[in-house]
Amino acid sequence: MIEPSEQTVDDRPVWSSWREVPAVVLHPAHLRKTIGVAFFVGTVLFTINQLDVVIAGGINPRVVAKISLTYLVPFCVSNYGLLVGRRVSS
Repeated sequence: MIEPSEQTVDDRPVWSSWREVPAVVLHPAHLRKTIGVAFFVGTVLFTINQLDVVIAGGINPRVVAKISLTYLVPFCVSNYGLLVGRRVSS
């Protein structure tokens, strides 16, 4: 087990209870990384799945929702990985 005094060598927060999760996810360094991952992966997925629809002018509320999810899913997955990596035992 990692002792609390040894849990990190940086100033980025860790968590052991669900109340601490927002501090970890919203930490500026973490947020920059998760948004960057979401932007990169989301853009690749958007290009593969929706670019032809947008170019053809087929934008409607359903397509906008699908595009939003295309960016939201990698953001959530990136945050999940972050939380797995920053968790400490209580």
